Amino acid sequence: MGCYAKRCQPATRLRHTLIYFGWTTPEIMQQHLQNPIFKTLSAIADKNNTEAYVIGGFVRDLFLNRPSKDIDVVVIGSGINYAEAVGKKLNTKVAIFKNFGTANLKHQDLEVEFVGARKESYRSDSRKPIVEDGSLADDQMRRDFTINALAINLNAQNFGELLDPFDGVKDLENKLIRTPLDPEITFSDDPLRMMRAIRFATQLNFNIDEQAINAIKSQKQRISIVSKERITDEMNKIILSPKPSIGFKHLFDTGLLQLIFPQMAQLYGVDVIKGKGHKDNFYHTLEVLDNICEHTDDLWLRWAAILHDIAKPATKRFEEGHGWTFHGHEDKGARMVPKIFAQLKLPLNEKMKFVQKLVQLHLRPIVLAQDVVTDSAVRRLLFDAGEEIESLMMLCNADVTTKNEYKKTKYRNNFELVKQKLKDVEERDKIRNWQPPITGNDIMETFGLAAGREVGLIKNAIREAILEGEITNDYNEAFNFMLNQAKQMGLKPVNKN
Repeated sequence: MGCYAKRCQPATRLRHTLIYFGWTTPEIMQQHLQNPIFKTLSAIADKNNTEAYVIGGFVRDLFLNRPSKDIDVVVIGSGINYAEAVGKKLNTKVAIFKNFGTANLKHQDLEVEFVGARKESYRSDSRKPIVEDGSLADDQMRRDFTINALAINLNAQNFGELLDPFDGVKDLENKLIRTPLDPEITFSDDPLRMMRAIRFATQLNFNIDEQAINAIKSQKQRISIVSKERITDEMNKIILSPKPSIGFKHLFDTGLLQLIFPQMAQLYGVDVIKGKGHKDNFYHTLEVLDNICEHTDDLWLRWAAILHDIAKPATKRFEEGHGWTFHGHEDKGARMVPKIFAQLKLPLNEKMKFVQKLVQLHLRPIVLAQDVVTDSAVRRLLFDAGEEIESLMMLCNADVTTKNEYKKTKYRNNFELVKQKLKDVEERDKIRNWQPPITGNDIMETFGLAAGREVGLIKNAIREAILEGEITNDYNEAFNFMLNQAKQMGLKPVNKN
């Protein structure tokens, strides 16, 4: 064992790096492999004369002091045979994937995946590798990043020995995403790794090595061979990071965003006419996204933040004497949501409808916060937003990104007034998820009508009267209002006898 790659540094360098992290020798490493499953893995490896190593994310997360329940084990030989022996010992079912040469099992709260060490080669039209059996060195060289190439020996003789041929620990220390091999080759072979580099940089708040950034820029067109589902899965992980703007700036600066999500990239830039410019809606969107991430982990609410101004490029106009306008961008944006979700292979179900609804309504609370807050306006907002009212208010609060402290304080204070008004009106009038006290069937039965225009007119008049506060949300008041409304239309109740 030991250092076997050209970039591997002497053992003293590795030892000093480990000391920086408060780690020293295999004895210290062993303290972090205390779960009994590691002793089982070690014993079975020795019994079967198999070299076995914990590798990848679990080892990386040990150094980052991040909890991890996923353990990747690489063996020299058959990962499936080794997994079956471990499963038998633990009396646990083993899932086998012969086509991929992998197996996995669940033990208590852990998921363990097994694979034989391998080397890979790629065709230019596919990110699926041609796989051959290989050594541990081959397996570490095929890993995406140096911080994911760390391995710990599980065999009793060298239990706890760290193998770090590409200075992955040093990159963890320096908070750097770097590829073990030439990044041009790494990203060309598997273009999804470009997304993964940006995703890890975002999740961990790491920098990306300059060579790797340049390689992403030059290889960005290769992303076309990756499925939309895999791309969006990585994008969602970026969105779920503590500060997603880090990732989206990388995506934009490298040119990837323009290829995978062009509608968002089109938000970038400022036009100036007669000395008047508008804000850069790309960076505004990122600020709104980061703002909302401070208050929610909800992926779909975060997507609403991304898409709330998505139609501004399409609705941008310059008006003499006024400046830049984006009239109707909320309506057009809501109509764009289903197409964008379909394009990105996001779910076209209630999640999409939730995002669409928030995009459609996102200006409403802001308008209320800038104006006199009337009961009527609040009732209409409650009626239209329903159960999404709290999410809508959170989005609108995040949308206040003005650098003018007076305006920011004014809007935020007014938002508090709006929230209180929403609470008061809801408690009094029960408008949220409101079902009209008089239904269409009630109207048809009362006046002997078939479904049609007259029923709709009466029903809408009742709804408007309640929302305007002319009558309360009460059956008897609504019934009497219905009778008066129908009378004006020349309708009379039928004799039910």
